[in-house]
Amino acid sequence: MSTVPTPAPAPTDDALADLRAVVHRLRAPGGCPWDQEQTHETLIPHLIEEAYEVAEAIRNGDMAHLREELGDLLLQPVLHAEIASETGVFDLDSIARELTEKLIRRHPHVFGDTTVDGSAGVLKQWDEIKKQEKGGSASDRKPHLHGVSHGLPALMRAQKIQKKAAKVGFDWPDFEQVVAKVHEEVQEIAEAVAQQDQKAIEDEVGDLLYSVVNVARRLGVDAETALAAATAKFERRFGRVEEIILAQGKTLEDSTLEEMDAVWEATKHLPASAQS
Repeated sequence: MSTVPTPAPAPTDDALADLRAVVHRLRAPGGCPWDQEQTHETLIPHLIEEAYEVAEAIRNGDMAHLREELGDLLLQPVLHAEIASETGVFDLDSIARELTEKLIRRHPHVFGDTTVDGSAGVLKQWDEIKKQEKGGSASDRKPHLHGVSHGLPALMRAQKIQKKAAKVGFDWPDFEQVVAKVHEEVQEIAEAVAQQDQKAIEDEVGDLLYSVVNVARRLGVDAETALAAATAKFERRFGRVEEIILAQGKTLEDSTLEEMDAVWEATKHLPASAQS
């Protein structure tokens, strides 16, 4: 059934109010069928995808693209708020109000009279205030690692788990021990492979990845960002290898590993701009 088009809401000086009006119209009777069908659950993949696209724009240093992707990401909480408001659960104002109150409450060194020693002090104070907010008796105490979302990418979650454990002193005292653990896990993979034990191989590969994340954490490197950058670098270089081989009148399928590897080594010495 076709519907009679209605004019878009007239823009005002309040851009966020305009956005809310448009989203409300999309969800209202006679609005967009796709938007009307969405639920909190169906929007999960879109929320995750938009967050990753924002991260990609930041890594690429593309400010125009970043502005666009931040807009796409902003749409997600506005949509969720609109869906929740339809049943009176909460709305965008209550989300913003709760967030504002929390930011003020957890920054007493800015909005109160406490003092902190740098960023480390801020984070320590944040955790202490968060624990106070949760309240409860000792018997209600949650496990220390409780609260690290299972919805995070595996590398990111591993790093957060490690950081949280390290806050109570459960950490390698020396960096050399962290590196030694990586070598130990590599050896254990070799042993599992020699035994042709697939379950053990999977376990040991997981342990190796976890140990490498530990190395990244100790060096102040974000494992998720580092792997994304390394993957992008491989993608650029492999694309350049393909271009060179095609220019030689061959295809990747027709080339030997030795030929591709020789081109790969040559591209490693090219400037980054030439590898894109």
